[in-house]
Amino acid sequence: MSEIVLEDLTKRFGDVTAVDRLSATIKSREFFVVVGPTACGKTTLLRLIAGLLEPDEGSILFDGQPVTQLGARQRGVRMVFQDYALYPHMKVFDEKRYSNLSFPLKLRKTETSAIKKIVNGLANRLQIKKILYKRKPHQLSAGQKQKVAMGRALAVPPKILLMDEPLSNLDPQSRLHARDEVRKLHDELKVTTVYVTHDLAEAFTLADRMAVMRDGSFIQTGTPQEIQKKPIDGFVESFVHSYKELSKGLFDA
Repeated sequence: MSEIVLEDLTKRFGDVTAVDRLSATIKSREFFVVVGPTACGKTTLLRLIAGLLEPDEGSILFDGQPVTQLGARQRGVRMVFQDYALYPHMKVFDEKRYSNLSFPLKLRKTETSAIKKIVNGLANRLQIKKILYKRKPHQLSAGQKQKVAMGRALAVPPKILLMDEPLSNLDPQSRLHARDEVRKLHDELKVTTVYVTHDLAEAFTLADRMAVMRDGSFIQTGTPQEIQKKPIDGFVESFVHSYKELSKGLFDA
């Protein structure tokens, strides 16, 4: 699985600098969480890694190889979006036609028998009931959409998995369950994962390492324990403190 190196990465939209000379290394097979307030640059960073945006300055390397000039399809990256971005006109799975779960496989001209085996395996792992196969996205709950989006991302094993607040549309109880399942799936697949959230409690639960982001830059990077016990400045300290008040049990020493 791929190590990601970001070197002086910068992205501007007019007068707004969304990502500002950001440098970081995300280790192979690591679950790396980026947490920060709204509009701090989290989603822009994911889109740069995915190849959906081009940086104005800086470079991106996977396993030491530059990928900055490569398009999204050439990078071996999959992304789960906040709104799931399922194809509204396609069913969850259809053996004969393009469908949400089979789409990446059909693009690669995978044999029908192999597609069926892969999709059924994913459905079993993600607890997608076969009764849902014939439904279209508007007929699914938020939790079901989240599972289908994850399945589509994993249909062709990615080198890197990017997740942009994938649990934000779930109700609190479903979100807690899905959070555990996301971490369990990562531990099973060992794919390098970059996960974006504004929820620090979620970040502390999921991360091997995490970065606190503000104004397009990483203010502090470390394990959840390091950031909890040794916040680098007042911003990180106040950010952590606000979630301690909301999540007493999680942050007990």
